[in-house]
Amino acid sequence: MLETSARLLKLLSLLQAHRDWSGPELSARLGVSTRTIRNDVERLRSLGYPVHATPGVAGGYRLGAGAALPPLLLDDEEAVAVAVGLGRAAGGGVEGIEETSVRALAKLEQVLPSRLRRRVSALNAYTVQIPGNAPAVPPEVLTTIANAARDHEGLRFDYTGHEGEATVRNVEPHRLVHRRGRWYLVGYDVDRDGWRTFRVDRVRLRTPSSGPRFTPRELPGDGDLVAYVEKGLNTAMWRYRATVLLHAPAERMRELPLGLEVEPVDEGTCLLKLGGDDVSGIAVWIGFIGVDFEVLDPPELAEHVLRLSERYRRAVSDR
Repeated sequence: MLETSARLLKLLSLLQAHRDWSGPELSARLGVSTRTIRNDVERLRSLGYPVHATPGVAGGYRLGAGAALPPLLLDDEEAVAVAVGLGRAAGGGVEGIEETSVRALAKLEQVLPSRLRRRVSALNAYTVQIPGNAPAVPPEVLTTIANAARDHEGLRFDYTGHEGEATVRNVEPHRLVHRRGRWYLVGYDVDRDGWRTFRVDRVRLRTPSSGPRFTPRELPGDGDLVAYVEKGLNTAMWRYRATVLLHAPAERMRELPLGLEVEPVDEGTCLLKLGGDDVSGIAVWIGFIGVDFEVLDPPELAEHVLRLSERYRRAVSDR
């Protein structure tokens, strides 16, 4: 009995982690016969889990939405509360759990009955949050992208670049990354034949949004997507791109808990390249580093730093 229960939990976990599984695939993962898989699927159905089966060579098993929330999980009130809470957390309300919240919300919505989905949508629509600095991203957009990445399905969306230009993108989505209060999609742009990073708040999903299935590619940046996105944030994704000469050794700057990517110039200086949507934010952030610096580019940043220094000088001129 314990062995069967453990196998059922493993089977349920597999069905939640991937949209479609063939009988032989599940048989190989669990080390049992396809007949046992069929029997286990029937057990899950008897417990209320809506497992759909498609016959034929291309068929398989899929965990779908049912008329009732499956038992051993949550009741209706708890399900609504968790879905709304996960949506809030996915927006960056609690540092460090954003990506986990999206994955959990995607799993929950997969089996959430339609009547509860309507309640969750109503609560999200008629609840006002005090916004933070970063643009808000609807939870349904995050879960759509997360599900497409999980199921290896292409995405079609309109995208607005940092200069305001609008383009249509056909992308193979691979990962969602949350950095500096914003969500980013790392995907392979099929039309441009290369990896791209997209700010999700600038994505407008098309209807239908899904594209053809794809085979996952080798991830960029040696698989370290956080570092890959961080590198992109420092340069191309922002309206302003700055180059600053820091009067400190590169090794010392790399030791700071700021995630700086610097290039050594000589023993006492290094180059820092970063970006931002406004020069005032860049100027303030550079000041946090705590070393002397020279603005090499752009001119707008140099002018703002000069005005800022004059303002600070006036603030203490009487002392």
